Amino acid sequence: MARLAQTHGLTDVQQEILSTVRDFVDKEIIPVATELEHRDEYPQAIVDGLKELGLFGLTIPEEYGGLGESLLTYALCVEEIARGWMSVSGIINTHFIVAHMLKQHGTREQKDHFLPRMAAGEVRGAFSMSEPGLGSDVSAITSKAVRDGDAYVLTGQKMWLTNGGTSSLVAVLVRSDEGHPEGAPPHRSMTTFLVEKEPGFGEVRPGLTIPGKIEKMGYKGVDTTELIMDGLRVPADRVLGGVTGRGFYQMMDGVEVGRVNVAARGCGVARRAFELGIRYAQQRHTFGKPIAQHQAVQFKLAEMATKVEAAHAMMVNAARKKDSGERNDLEAGMAKYLASEYCKEVVEDAFRIHGGYGFSKEYEIERLYREAPMLLIGEGTAEIQKMIIGRRLLEEYRHQG
Repeated sequence: MARLAQTHGLTDVQQEILSTVRDFVDKEIIPVATELEHRDEYPQAIVDGLKELGLFGLTIPEEYGGLGESLLTYALCVEEIARGWMSVSGIINTHFIVAHMLKQHGTREQKDHFLPRMAAGEVRGAFSMSEPGLGSDVSAITSKAVRDGDAYVLTGQKMWLTNGGTSSLVAVLVRSDEGHPEGAPPHRSMTTFLVEKEPGFGEVRPGLTIPGKIEKMGYKGVDTTELIMDGLRVPADRVLGGVTGRGFYQMMDGVEVGRVNVAARGCGVARRAFELGIRYAQQRHTFGKPIAQHQAVQFKLAEMATKVEAAHAMMVNAARKKDSGERNDLEAGMAKYLASEYCKEVVEDAFRIHGGYGFSKEYEIERLYREAPMLLIGEGTAEIQKMIIGRRLLEEYRHQG
């Protein structure tokens, strides 16, 4: 096993799970990832393998048919999967976030109805906050829910749904002014709805349309879509937690664990880039010797490895903080910020080591070079992370005087 990105203090069960996932990545993902990515083909065989491994139920409690594992175990699995192909980690991430939100905030009936089927991979989750005009400003959401008897009618357009087409359950955040006077803070008038739908594109249930896949520079294979609601009727018992006005906090809880996931993805992609770079540096010869023997390349490899190690350590710390029951928005923000920035830098350095061959689609580093930028914006941009970090630091180090 390679020396970098090791995690101390894992149980025998955690080590066994990681070993199994690592073998799956090496045998079933890495050999086919670049070909599938270039075709923008959904990796159905890989997803079926993940279902057999039980990864869709990794963090779902055992009483609902899951493995009941920690956020740390999940994050380490994501790191391994992203090392193989980042898009595959995206396929399980939104599912994981919705399962987490249900586990933490759902009613008993909602947990009983959804979690066993989610653990089996029969119901696949996606979540939806963003809209075409708001970006990171969640308070600017305009999609609305209006009460109509024993249901709510949802109207609006959502954007950037990972797994928007392949999912069968979407957690959707919309405004619901019911019980909240005009002028109240926007975050107090938001509600999360659990919207069931058929997988696919077009009108997937009355009032709900998934127009098609958004074409992207990278992060291919996994479907990213819009979601259009036009008179979509959702039963009142599909309000997450059964009470309106709590959606913002529920969704932020999901995003918080999602940021640990994005940090883990950054760690995995960076580690793969380092592996490719150090291997190529020993194979490629210039001026009569492998380029790995040139001091300039050795310096680059040293910087890359240090960044891989630092990002991994911060990601593990953020996951363990959340698992302990403590608030971890500071640690998750730091981990996501550092891991995504370092990932971009490590991938670029590996690209430089490959020289002109890095620009060829025959080499894996070309794919990583297009994938890394997504991590800079997923689950909040670097600027959003720095705002979160700065505010939390001021809370912790408030000057008295």
